[in-house]
Amino acid sequence: MKKVAITKRDSLGLRFLYHTFIGRIILSIMVRPTTSKIVGRFMNSRFSTVFIKSFIKKNNIDINDYEEKKYCSYNDFFTRKIKEGKRVVDCDATNLVAPCDSKLTAYKIDKNSVFFIKGTPYSVSSLLRDEKLAKEYEEGYCLIFRLSVDDYHHYCYIDEGFHEKSTHIKGVLHTVRPIAFEKYDVYKENSREYTILNTKNFGKVIQVEVGAMLIGQITNLHQAHQFVKGEEKGMFEFGGSTIVLLFTKDRVKINKTILKNTNDNYETIVKMGEKVGVKNSFR
Repeated sequence: MKKVAITKRDSLGLRFLYHTFIGRIILSIMVRPTTSKIVGRFMNSRFSTVFIKSFIKKNNIDINDYEEKKYCSYNDFFTRKIKEGKRVVDCDATNLVAPCDSKLTAYKIDKNSVFFIKGTPYSVSSLLRDEKLAKEYEEGYCLIFRLSVDDYHHYCYIDEGFHEKSTHIKGVLHTVRPIAFEKYDVYKENSREYTILNTKNFGKVIQVEVGAMLIGQITNLHQAHQFVKGEEKGMFEFGGSTIVLLFTKDRVKINKTILKNTNDNYETIVKMGEKVGVKNSFR
């Protein structure tokens, strides 16, 4: 398994937006609902196709992996479908598979656990905004799948089972201090949506989709639904995103290489449908 070093630092662009006077003025305009709607409409328009070629070149994307079509907008390209056979899902019922292409880290959960997701620290309870539900996952596992903009942005179900309606949590972004000051304390939470998956082999799993800060959109395909392993669950639009899987105690054994990489401060590169763990047969 390939790996990349974990970094919690923001990019130069984000540091400029969050931590400089001019950047904060620009950001205050960018996060307004009207601005997000305008940007979203542009990214869904034919005029945005001018960005596609440079995006492919900059991110070294092998376009041969994807279905051939003429894209009508940047978002149409971003949500492109991969060719059949390019993502083979491990069909062994006892194997845990990655729901998406991503860079993966895996952590044991305790009552004091804090995880960095898209630059923001979360406990399980703050991620779900539900302390009672979060307690069920103490001593279990938290798997964080970080998608970058060049990844395939569709995701699948990890097992067979059923779920009810998902819960949406609106993101927030604001400064603790007034914008007139040179430095700010920035508080931010990305919009996210979580689904309680009642799975056959791994019990009550929570899948959380975390969207991009400004115009990123989470598109889940189902409300109440009986699902099968490898079936498409949804996709992200417009920007890089993250999926979090939460497992209760003793339900799963995570691949030792992934655990070692995480402990050594590395992310493990995985593809949708690839085996990342197994069912705990001793439960």
